[in-house]
Amino acid sequence: MPLEDYRADAMRCTRCAYCKWIPLDKVKSWRFAKGCPSIEYSHFHSYSAGGRLVTALSLMDGRSTATAKVKDSVFQCNLCGSCDVTCKMCRYDMEPLAAMRELRAHLVREGHTLARMEPVVEGLRRDANMLGQPRERRGDWAAELQVKDLTSERAEVVFHAGCRYSFDGELGHIARASVRLLQKAGVDVGILGAAETCCGGRARDLGYEPEFETRSRSLLKAWTRAGVKTVVTPCSDCYYAFKRLYPPQGSGVEVMHMVEFADRLIREGKLQFTHSVPMKVTYHDPCHLGRQGETYVPWNGKEKKIFGQAVCYEPPRPRYNGAFGVYEPPRNVLRAIPGVELVEMERNREAAWCCGAGGGAREAYPEFSNWTARERLEEAAATGAEAIVTACPWCERNFMDAAAGGGAKLQVLDVMQLVEQAL
Repeated sequence: MPLEDYRADAMRCTRCAYCKWIPLDKVKSWRFAKGCPSIEYSHFHSYSAGGRLVTALSLMDGRSTATAKVKDSVFQCNLCGSCDVTCKMCRYDMEPLAAMRELRAHLVREGHTLARMEPVVEGLRRDANMLGQPRERRGDWAAELQVKDLTSERAEVVFHAGCRYSFDGELGHIARASVRLLQKAGVDVGILGAAETCCGGRARDLGYEPEFETRSRSLLKAWTRAGVKTVVTPCSDCYYAFKRLYPPQGSGVEVMHMVEFADRLIREGKLQFTHSVPMKVTYHDPCHLGRQGETYVPWNGKEKKIFGQAVCYEPPRPRYNGAFGVYEPPRNVLRAIPGVELVEMERNREAAWCCGAGGGAREAYPEFSNWTARERLEEAAATGAEAIVTACPWCERNFMDAAAGGGAKLQVLDVMQLVEQAL
């Protein structure tokens, strides 16, 4: 959608500042009441959703230009979606997150890119991944596995590891554990190995829409050739891309996160634990699995006004407010593991604080990204937990780096690590 399509939202924003907080009915204390890392870090209105809507309106009207400070205010954001949830739950039916994504795409189309992001995007174009690693090494994480190669075989389920699990040597074992679990459950599963490509979701968040379309078309063709009916991924970023961005591209495959699949196996009696894991843990909801993990609903309607005032949509427009994200499956899995005690952080589910890695922040604004992760670790430590557990490699990597760099000293674990320990 062109930026002009969000003019109405930019005009309707009353600068109420709700976008800076978690939903007010979720607030439990002053200390952990804020929702937007960007405004809390920068302390200037331009770094909030409301401020970015003002910026978009000013650019559309030609009242300002894309200066370095304007670009900084647009891109120093995790695109975590907290503002989107609070805006819809507390006041309006607006689309601040979609507007901010389109604002980035608009700047990129106009040539106003961030120099710090160019190497990342060039690496994606060259090697089809977001980490700038040689594409021929993408399947190395699975070298010790006996699993179908879907470049020459067919399977009902494709396991998509994603960029981070494929190339991050400290995290690859989580992808291997996931595949072994699928095989143990009798799932007809395969991988694309070195032929797997980035999902393209992070490129889209950065404003590079052609790169997203190239990556999505490549994966959809590969899945079709292999006869894939279901894609399972342990990466929340990939999950969001496949669940929300791929259906308009023509995808009809079932999409499941690994924690959803594990939860299903437990409920069906196909996954039973034999070992106790005595540990007090708290669960971090990844933004792309939680509040942004809602199912895509196609809509092709139009806006109407009642008596020229009250806005409505014909037919009713899907309302993505984070309420129906993937929240219970990971918690169900953790509760099913003998010995695990699950405690909640104050900001959880759709009100969760971001890990700091999303939206290009980790690459372009490392200090901001690290600060965001340290804030979450402090909240996790306040629960008395020994470990922060999550279901996304980008969250895990950012938390691990923050903990090593002076953040709260907590173990950082993936749900599947605890599952593996309990089998």
